[in-house]
Amino acid sequence: MARKTKENKPVIAICYDFDKTLSPDNMQAQGYLQAINYENQNEFWKETNELALENEMDTTLAWMYLMLKGARGKEIFRREMLADYGARVKLYPGVREWFKRVREYADSKGVIVEHYIISSGLLEMIEGTSVADEFEKIYASSFFYDETGVAIWPAQVVNFTNKTQFLFRISKGVLDINDDAVNDYFPPDQMRVPFRNMIYIGDSETDIPCMKLVNSYGGYSIGVYDPEKESKERVYKMIRENRIRFFAAADYTEGSELDLLIRRIIDRTAIGEELEDIYYRKLNEGQHRDC
Repeated sequence: MARKTKENKPVIAICYDFDKTLSPDNMQAQGYLQAINYENQNEFWKETNELALENEMDTTLAWMYLMLKGARGKEIFRREMLADYGARVKLYPGVREWFKRVREYADSKGVIVEHYIISSGLLEMIEGTSVADEFEKIYASSFFYDETGVAIWPAQVVNFTNKTQFLFRISKGVLDINDDAVNDYFPPDQMRVPFRNMIYIGDSETDIPCMKLVNSYGGYSIGVYDPEKESKERVYKMIRENRIRFFAAADYTEGSELDLLIRRIIDRTAIGEELEDIYYRKLNEGQHRDC
């Protein structure tokens, strides 16, 4: 089982949605849908929603089914082919350099930063992107493959509500999706990544459960928007409704508003965790003093 233990430095976990958070479009629409004869991605998502509504079906399962259905008779639904489509996925400005730069800045402040993906998108495509190796763990929907390497069934389904379980896994360091230790009790001072040290970056209503959870426990939820395609109305609504604490353009270049915001959160964490350590030392001393 993949587990991480508490470090001797504060750990910040930055958790990202993928589609329209790190990439300007849905990953399926950047080559794959065209290969299964959906020239207009709106048609695919319309069929997805209709299938889900008519059959009381999870929306993620609906689009996974349509991907399988569309691939019948075509040699495109293998893991390596999906990774090839993932390699074509476009990323927002600065994304490729972002992860290393943020880790290095945090290290200079005595803080460890780890990057995680929590996405309803497709794991196999994300693994094909140029930034896949930057993440400690990628939580995303995925397929089961038969002995010939062809996808035949969903293996993991991530939707907007069950995304929150992965935040608890990251917090406790219990990363394997089948590890029941995620339900174990951890004393507050033994949480590997306290929620106050979590940052969730997302773009839409599907991220709200994670955003709200992180906010509720003192962490930082950030809404991003595409400045070339949309107005700020969506992020205005999310901040009014207390879904996010901050918003910024999806610009990951050095010196951008998002870059400076993350640096300030790292600075604040470095100072705040020193005080937390002092508190828990004093608490431990008080609990074990001689009567």
